[in-house]
Amino acid sequence: MSKNYDTGHAKNVASFETLITYLTGYGAVYNPSNANIQLSSLNEKASFALAINQQVNDMAARNSNAIATRNLAFEPLKKLSTRILNAIKASNVAQQVIGNATTHNRKMQGQRASAKLTDDEKQKLAVSGIIVNQISASQQSFDSLLDTFDKQIKLLATIPNYAPNEIELQQTTLSNLYTDLLNKNRDVVSNTSQLSSYRINRDHVLYHAETGIVALALNAKNYVKSIFGASNPQYKQISGIPFKTIKI
Repeated sequence: MSKNYDTGHAKNVASFETLITYLTGYGAVYNPSNANIQLSSLNEKASFALAINQQVNDMAARNSNAIATRNLAFEPLKKLSTRILNAIKASNVAQQVIGNATTHNRKMQGQRASAKLTDDEKQKLAVSGIIVNQISASQQSFDSLLDTFDKQIKLLATIPNYAPNEIELQQTTLSNLYTDLLNKNRDVVSNTSQLSSYRINRDHVLYHAETGIVALALNAKNYVKSIFGASNPQYKQISGIPFKTIKI
């Protein structure tokens, strides 16, 4: 979500508060029959809009920190995976086990099992009636990396000869690392979901066609125009206060 997107909401909230300040200054003259644009209702709406916008900002910051923490934690994983593979190869195990471990490491590195065909190679095969559809073999999402890492750790548990002296390569250490990475990934998923819900609530408060602050501001402006007229200085005070409906 871009910073400009969220900044636009803050400007609408600030403009709404500015509008209310002018409306309050009109005193008893500002007396609409529409309960939704009476000062008490507008002030309550402004407080709610400010609170929900701040809530979004707080959660966005938490989510950004969680993402940064997860990225930092996952960064050494590829090098560690290669070290694990080499430790397995040094453990006097069957070639098939090494093959399975190599497959896991390859997926961790985002490498294909075989080279991807060029367009010319695909065309030559097509002439022979062979249609090739090579999909991406890279499984680099955090969920996929965790799944592959888990498989590699479980493979280690089946290798009696795997007993490295290096603490960072030992099964217990790797299992603890997996749990830590899993929890960091879950934090991001949870925060992202909560942030999405907060944004939905904020967008409802700001942009509902009837009760959003942008709609209420327009109604209040129209009411002031009906009191003073379009050319009156009081109306001109508020007519230029900017509001922008941001497409959701």
